[in-house]
Amino acid sequence: MPHKIGFVVVSSSGHEDGFSARELMIHAPTVSGWRSPRFCRFPQEIVLQTAERCRMKKLQLLAHQYMIPSKVEFYVSERLPEPFAPPQAERFRRLGYVSLCDNEKTGCRARELKSVYVDAVGQFLKLIFHQNHANKYNIYNQVALVAINIIGDPADLGDESNIASREKLIDHYLGHSLEDPALEGSCSGKSDYISPLDDLAFDMYQDPEVAQIIRKLDERKREAARQERYDDAKKLRQALADLQKVGERLGRYEVEKRCAVEKEDYDLAKHKKRQMEQYRAWAFEQLHSLVDRELVGRPLDLPLQPLAPSGSACHRPPALPPPQGGTVTENRFADQFVPEKPPSHPLDVDQPLPPTHPPLKTQLESLPYDERPLPAVHKQPRAATVEPEKSDTDVSEAPRGAAVGEPEPLTEKALREAGSAVDVLGESLVAGAYSKSWSCREDALLTLHRQLMGTPASTPREDLKSVLRAAVFLLRRAIRDIVTPVFLASLKVLKMIVTQYIPKHKLSKLETAHCVERTIPVLLARTGDSSARLRIVASSFIQEMALCKEVKSLQLIPSYLVQPLKANASAHLAMSQMDLLARLLGDLGTDGTGFTVDNVMKFAVQALEHRVHEVRETAVRVILDMYRRHGAVVLAYLPPDDSATRKNVLYKSIFEGFAKIDGRPTAAEVRAQKKAATEEAERRKKEEIEVLQGQLAALKEMQAEVQEHEGEAVEAEAPDTLGRSAAPPGAPGVPESPGLENLCIFCGERSASFTEEGLDLHYWKHCLMLARCGHCRQVVEICSLTEHLLTECDKKDEFGKCRRCGEAVLKEELPVHLETRVCAPAKPEKLASRCPLCHEDFAPGEEAWKAHLMGPAGCAMNLRRTHVLLKAPAALRGKGPATAKSGTSAPKAGSKIPTPKGGLSKSSGRTYMKR
Repeated sequence: MPHKIGFVVVSSSGHEDGFSARELMIHAPTVSGWRSPRFCRFPQEIVLQTAERCRMKKLQLLAHQYMIPSKVEFYVSERLPEPFAPPQAERFRRLGYVSLCDNEKTGCRARELKSVYVDAVGQFLKLIFHQNHANKYNIYNQVALVAINIIGDPADLGDESNIASREKLIDHYLGHSLEDPALEGSCSGKSDYISPLDDLAFDMYQDPEVAQIIRKLDERKREAARQERYDDAKKLRQALADLQKVGERLGRYEVEKRCAVEKEDYDLAKHKKRQMEQYRAWAFEQLHSLVDRELVGRPLDLPLQPLAPSGSACHRPPALPPPQGGTVTENRFADQFVPEKPPSHPLDVDQPLPPTHPPLKTQLESLPYDERPLPAVHKQPRAATVEPEKSDTDVSEAPRGAAVGEPEPLTEKALREAGSAVDVLGESLVAGAYSKSWSCREDALLTLHRQLMGTPASTPREDLKSVLRAAVFLLRRAIRDIVTPVFLASLKVLKMIVTQYIPKHKLSKLETAHCVERTIPVLLARTGDSSARLRIVASSFIQEMALCKEVKSLQLIPSYLVQPLKANASAHLAMSQMDLLARLLGDLGTDGTGFTVDNVMKFAVQALEHRVHEVRETAVRVILDMYRRHGAVVLAYLPPDDSATRKNVLYKSIFEGFAKIDGRPTAAEVRAQKKAATEEAERRKKEEIEVLQGQLAALKEMQAEVQEHEGEAVEAEAPDTLGRSAAPPGAPGVPESPGLENLCIFCGERSASFTEEGLDLHYWKHCLMLARCGHCRQVVEICSLTEHLLTECDKKDEFGKCRRCGEAVLKEELPVHLETRVCAPAKPEKLASRCPLCHEDFAPGEEAWKAHLMGPAGCAMNLRRTHVLLKAPAALRGKGPATAKSGTSAPKAGSKIPTPKGGLSKSSGRTYMKR
């Protein structure tokens, strides 16, 4: 069977003062291990020699909390190479490497315990440490190793093979196989079984003296089991479990004492020393009272491993970085303990100090990170985890002569407290429920379960009620128990009482209500336990009980769940209560279940102010569920939906959730729709501008073609100047057309500045025949402004046509417009045209439009007329200097301008451009 192999340090590449590699040879809670020199060169190397040639099965490394190497390589060899041998003569064989975590998740407050399984034969083990992980605490770029453990077998291959073959032959004849389920639990019989006492975690967490006692008792226990002395083996097993607690406590006291010495707090160090002595004496006295002296011997006389003096620098506890938040994960533990404060009154030396063991299994998460047990302790068999005493008072009152496995007699305090239960259930059962041993408490609950199940139906009703109330009294105590098996047993008994005992004996609802009212508050308190597993178990049990038909009709559990959260309550308790409320609300609803709109909404709104964000998020889900069920009734419990309220992220999410439930767009969706509409409008404007620019380009091409055709016609019809006489002045002739260059096709004005950009500017600002729509900012002809507002404008849906005057009027003003009859009736288009600016009638035709819009006495509402009035009066509007010189007339203002097919025409009413 593999066991712990002793070793010595042969060599190392270097070390810091006070942290030699030889410290790795000692395993104890106060060792500090090896550290490399400051600013050393990598890789660093350590060579170990085992006490004998062995087959290594398992290597364990305990890394430093912040001086962590990135990688550690392992090499094994039968013997060391010669000092001056060539490199190729190196006899070490590489096994592989392991990578170590950078420890950022724990804030460099925990150490990593790395276990490596190998199969290598040799007597020398070489470790190579590579570059360290960088962090703010490792300012000298060092690497360190706190401890190393080697587990294996002697490498006598001949005997080993003979033993293995002999065992296989015996198994063959007995009909056993390696996978025989009957042998599954027999760990000690396996050739590869490794005792937990050989694990590195055991020595690094135990007092060295107690650790040797534990190993000696473990040998006695296995020997007793082999000799079939099972009563002795049972006693030794219980003593081993108790001793492990004692060793852990003494190891913690030793570390606290060393810390106090380092800080020169000698009063605290003296107090810790006296505390250790008293606790050690009390523990050994208890041990001798539990186990016969023949089995144990005198613990204080056992040989101990050599320890360095207490003042040695190599045993100083390593300094930790400043405290930070974080939890300890599996395979990690902290290297120091939090020292206890000394009592305010002087300690009585004559009175033995009772132990107050930290719970081993059920309160791990409630301890500070640096008081957590090692991972190896988690894996101890169930029988080895013994529940400590409940309190100092109970220990001092309890008799010390009780045998292990039997409940000790009740104390006077317990008799006064549980007198009624003793009268009904008997003293032995109640004593088991009050026992210091968790196994006795569990057995008492299981016995109570059997008694209740076997109660005959002919039992008088009053006796049934008395038994029920006594059982509930014990269950309240058991539900508070910190040991998981005891807690689970209490839930089993409680479920049986509610679902079987009460219905079987047809007890009234008052008994069910008594059972629920006495146990639910305690169960709710357990939902705030530090253990996630216990929280889940307690919450699931409460939910199951609330849905039970015997309890559901009472409507008791919902009333407990809607009680306001206490400000000083733990975060786990608040989260569990909110989660239970949400789940049961979905299962039960609010119709005659104890949940009402009023109590649920008041609780949820108050929970929105809780400091834990999980509680607030669950409260939001509950409010949304209530709105989905009851609609606008819940709005009375919330602040108004305005901008000030929506500044709170929770209320914003609540109101947006309401909108989604109602099918309304949320504020974010409305903003997205507006943004999309704006982008679409901009895209349409850009497309229209591109179309208009194309039309202008086509119009220019047509103007060039017209000029070319007119020039050819003039050349063909012009008289020969040499053969003919000049025409008399004033005779009618064919005028030379100057073309359409530099001409506004709307107002007929010609200017040399009318280039492509100049015409755009003219149309946009100065042309008297055009105007910009005040609603969509598009440039349109004034004569078609009414049609534009009704059919083409972006705001056309806001306009309506007056059936009296035919003009475009805002729909919201149209009723008043029709009622007041302030508009003049429209005349037929053949008789008159109406200006949409000044609403006056004038003669139809384009010339009349020009006269009205461009003339000095024309439309007073045409704001662009100021541009004309500032200019010098011209004889004929629309004739430029080029026209006078050439002797040809420009196209009339009202004449049709040829446009490309599908292009823009003056009378088309289409938009020319927009910006």
